[in-house]
Order: sequence, then C-alpha cells, then structure tokens
Amino acid sequence: MPIPATPYIWFNGKLVPWEKATVHVLAHALHYGSSVFEGIRAYATPQGVAIFRLADHTRRLFESAKIYRIQIPFSADEINAACREAISANSLRNGAYLRPVAFRGYGEMGVVPKHEPPVDVAVAAWEWGRYLGKEEEAEGVDVCISSWQRMAPNTLPAMAKAGGNYLSSQLISMEAKRLGFAEGIALTTAGMVSEGGGENLFLVKDGVLLTPAVAHSVLSGITRNTVMQLARDMGLEVRETAVPRELLYLADEMFFTGTAVEVTPIRSIDRITIGDGRRGPVTDKIQQAFFGLFEGRTKDRWGWLDHVDMAGTARVATAR
Repeated sequence: MPIPATPYIWFNGKLVPWEKATVHVLAHALHYGSSVFEGIRAYATPQGVAIFRLADHTRRLFESAKIYRIQIPFSADEINAACREAISANSLRNGAYLRPVAFRGYGEMGVVPKHEPPVDVAVAAWEWGRYLGKEEEAEGVDVCISSWQRMAPNTLPAMAKAGGNYLSSQLISMEAKRLGFAEGIALTTAGMVSEGGGENLFLVKDGVLLTPAVAHSVLSGITRNTVMQLARDMGLEVRETAVPRELLYLADEMFFTGTAVEVTPIRSIDRITIGDGRRGPVTDKIQQAFFGLFEGRTKDRWGWLDHVDMAGTARVATAR
C-alpha cells in the first residue's frame, strides 16, 4: 500500500484514515466519469495558513454539480468547513493543496440508472509543490500546440470542472510530454486558441493582456479571474477575446494560470521563442502581485484569504 500523503481524508462528513477513504469498483463515477471536483491551494501567510478563494471554489463545485445534476448532500458551508478541517487535522502549517470531489457512488449500473446512485463527497489535503517546477517561475516552460482539439460547444460543458472532461486534458498533456514539451495547448474546433491541458492561457501583445474568452471551450478559472483583477488594478488593459493560433507565435509574453501552476511563464511554443525566451516584465509584475497576496506584499482587498484555525478539533472516524 502506498505511504499516505497525509493521515486523514474528510469523507462523507467524517475524517477517516487516508487508506480507508475508498469506494466500490462499481461506483458510477469510475465507469461513467460522473464526478465534479476542485483544486484549491492554501498558503502559509504571515497571519497563518489561509485557503485562497475558498468560497469561489466551492461555488464552482456546486455549479459544476448543477450542470450534471449531481445533488451534493452537504451545504457549501459544510464543504468549506471540511476543507478547513482537512488542513487542521493534518497539521498542514506550510500550506496545502486541497481536492474536494463529489461523485456518483455505488448503486445500479447504467449510464442513467433507474435509481439515482448515492453521491459521495470527499476532501483530501496534502503538501504539493509547483506543478511545472519552481525554477520555471522565472525561466518559463516550452509548450506546443496539441493535435487534440477541445470539445465543441454543446457537446461537453467546458464550464463544468468534471472528471470526465479531463480525458481531453490527459490526451493533450500526454502528447506534449511524449514530444518533449512541458504542456500542450489545445485549439477549439473552429481553430481558435482554447487552453492548456489543465491551465488557462494569457498572452501580452503591445502592452495589452489577452486571454481566450469562456466561449472558446475554456474553464472559467479562478486564478484566471484573479490575474485579470490584479492586472486591471495595475492599469493594464485586459481583453477576453478570440485568439488565433499564429498570434501566439507573435506574442511579447505568454503565461499559464491555474491553481496548480499558479502563474507560470511560457518561453517557447512549437520551438518558436516567445519574447526574450524567459519571463517578461508584465508576467513578472503579475507574479509579484499574485504571490504578494500570500507573502503580505499585496493587500487582500477582496477577502480572498480564508484563514484556518489550526487548533480545530479533529473528528476522526474509528470505523467505517
């Protein structure tokens, strides 16, 4: 059995040992992809551990569930409390990555069974560093345009952060890594730029910050929204727009955003160097503002930091 990343996982209302948080092999989500989830970061700030934009992530979890008609048997407040409890119980004082997930569990088999399967909910938390590497924060990463396109409108809902949607992401990322790149970028079925395998995309051209609009089969990322807010506060013009593939090659700067990648520069695309081949000045300013939220240099004027009481009482289930 693998060594547990942390001692406990919050599962259906209780903390259980990591190795006991299991599901049946006939769970609906395993066969049909009927799960929705979030990726959330908690940071060690000067005022203690704080979860970044917890309420916004939980809201999106419930919105994703609504699209797929998954009835989460807990309130948003209960999920928020579970996230805090998962950090506190596991003593993650240096920050953490949180994974709340809701999924159709074990019941009748079938794509749409006669009786709705029960919905299970879990929240795991563990320490997880930079998704694409710490050194890439300055040097940037090499990416490629994927041969795999994003799903067309009115096929799978791109606005839902659903498990089944990430089969597309796996194909994009696996192809990129097989070809020697850090990540792939997918186009829409209309040939416009969409997003990375698991990241939103920004580019800087002539001082303007551009990002594909939500209509271009992108997940409406919370880090994406954060960056747009921070950039506008700096006086930058931000446009959500259609981005043709060739504009990527002509960009002055480019970077990924996402909970896992945070703000990661892109230094080349399809072996074509972007700008000076490393982090540009606009990307640097955005990184400074973003990470400054957790280091105390950027004032949290939006109430984005949800501080965790690390002395909270753990409610551990002894049996399941």
